[in-house]
Amino acid sequence: MEMLRKIWGIKQLRANILFVLGMLVIFRFVAHIPIPGVDRAALSSFLGSNQVLGLLNVFSGGTVENFSLVMLGIAPYITSSIIFQLLAMVVPRLEEMSKEGESGQQKINMYTRITTVPLALLQAYGFITLLTRSHGGIISDTSAMNIAVIMLTVTAGTIFLMWIGELITERKIGNGISLLIFASIIASLPTAVRDAVINYNPSQLYTYLLFLGVAVATIVGVIVISEGQRNIPINYAKQARPGRSGGLVQSHLPLRVNMAGVIPIIFAISIILFPPIVAQFFVNGSGPLASISLWVIDVFNNQLIYGVLYFVLVFGFTYFYTAVIFHPDKMAENLQRQGGFIPGIRPGKETAAYLEKTMSRLVFVGALFLSAIAVLPLAMTVFTGSQSLVVGGTSLLIVVSVAIETAKQIEAQVTVHEYDMV
Repeated sequence: MEMLRKIWGIKQLRANILFVLGMLVIFRFVAHIPIPGVDRAALSSFLGSNQVLGLLNVFSGGTVENFSLVMLGIAPYITSSIIFQLLAMVVPRLEEMSKEGESGQQKINMYTRITTVPLALLQAYGFITLLTRSHGGIISDTSAMNIAVIMLTVTAGTIFLMWIGELITERKIGNGISLLIFASIIASLPTAVRDAVINYNPSQLYTYLLFLGVAVATIVGVIVISEGQRNIPINYAKQARPGRSGGLVQSHLPLRVNMAGVIPIIFAISIILFPPIVAQFFVNGSGPLASISLWVIDVFNNQLIYGVLYFVLVFGFTYFYTAVIFHPDKMAENLQRQGGFIPGIRPGKETAAYLEKTMSRLVFVGALFLSAIAVLPLAMTVFTGSQSLVVGGTSLLIVVSVAIETAKQIEAQVTVHEYDMV
């Protein structure tokens, strides 16, 4: 309660939180505005029979099932972000931009936004093609003009969400994209609880208890890796005064075990959903392409293969995103400028190498733990045969991670305000 009073008492922070909440309300309002000419009952039935699209619908907060203006969600923007972050590691020009500081990052962000448009158009066309081929009657008017209008509409919806996400990020109350996904999952929670109560069967008590156990393990695991950090001792030389020795001021540099937050999970889900969704487009065709599509769908429906890929992707993206945001050279340079040094380590390149080596060990532990937590619901599915455990466990993982990350940013703003008041 004391923290809530502090938050509410800071005018700027209060305004930022109310702004973010307002943006999320607008997002959920738009998510319930359907595009005309779509049989929602038929669409809901089709999504219920398709595991991959059903999972996509859950993470979009029901926007796919509603066939709303923001049906595509923020997925095209996430895909574009992944593309440019990968390109920045292999394309010299983009690598130089990423090292130019804020100005270079703004250019990369501009390219990311521009690329989001064709990706959204492509994804919209593919999804509409999937619906018209797999289940006739979902879209009543399949004329070229109507299809083009739908594609432009949902693409505009994605751009709108991208804009909202960036506005939220600027307020420093959490990552805007993560909060939009958080809001989507939370919005689907009442429906999930209602369905669980309505469909409850005493014979499924074991499944419900197992789900509760997975939920507790997920929450505890996420808190442990989110709060875990290693404090690197730092000494600062005091400025000497006439007649006094300079001395040293001891401090520390905190390195988090999971510096990437929830981003690896979001990236991994985006990547792992892509192949089976693309395969759905060609499954009703003919020839080798249809056979390959069926094989891809069968492979991703195999829980063992799906789990291994999910584990590897989360592990890899944790390393990848940490490399994007953690710059030991800059940290070593800043320490040297401020007169700070790590005891026993020479300033400059040796300090940068030490920080990089330490961080790589921490990331290994964090990536391994995060990947294990991510696939825990999949492992439990083997014993229950219930797909809801997979969706629920992954959703819970994202919700808890985003909540912790947002709370940390709010707490940091409160701390900064208190220092300014001193």
